[in-house]
Amino acid sequence: MPIKPQDVVFIIVFIMLLWKRDARLFVISGLICLALSIPLFAKWVFFTAERLTWYGFSFFILAVLLNLVKTRHTTK
Repeated sequence: MPIKPQDVVFIIVFIMLLWKRDARLFVISGLICLALSIPLFAKWVFFTAERLTWYGFSFFILAVLLNLVKTRHTTK
């Protein structure tokens, strides 16, 4: 499967956010991805909308992991 333009944008944004390590930015990015996917689902653009939901999920998972690491380091 060839890389699509939205994949390239996701990778760039993901790396930039990973560099910042701010869980709030990951949550905001995940919410933006989900908000952008809603009109695409309504217009039956399923491929891009499904990709956006996966991107949002990955942002949420990384936000949870960052929060877990942060709480683990603060409790020790």
